[in-house]
Amino acid sequence: MTGTRLWSLRNLLIVGLLCGAVGVFVMLGPPGLLAKSETPLFCASCHVMETEFEAWFREGAHRTIRCVDCHLPHQNVATHYVWKSIDGMKDVVFFYSGTVPEIISLSPRGQKVLQANCVRCHESIVWNIDNERQCWSCHRRLSHIRSGAVETR
Repeated sequence: MTGTRLWSLRNLLIVGLLCGAVGVFVMLGPPGLLAKSETPLFCASCHVMETEFEAWFREGAHRTIRCVDCHLPHQNVATHYVWKSIDGMKDVVFFYSGTVPEIISLSPRGQKVLQANCVRCHESIVWNIDNERQCWSCHRRLSHIRSGAVETR
């Protein structure tokens, strides 16, 4: 193996071990840590999400649910916590490297997760609606950056 490839594999292994250690700590760590890390206040304090937090806090119907209810998958517990760990580590890297984007937007995977969670929570209402369309294309005020503003189209 070349030196560069070996160095890359070593870094990948280190990141994997770090993610695993963080996951084990959260799962077996101090009582309440896992529950606290799923609160909107935790999300707002950990990275540059003040604007999104304020928009969520001031917007009506979804103010009673947590960030993880919309932004993490809920197929099963393992998938939920694996993606929570991946997304959390990604946020830590962005924050501490100073590379948080000015406008935070959903990735394509995040859009799929969010759409699935909209349908999961509102299943009795949306069963007869075209589920190929993203919910927030009509319900524009759901988007954190559009919250509180009335858009017309």
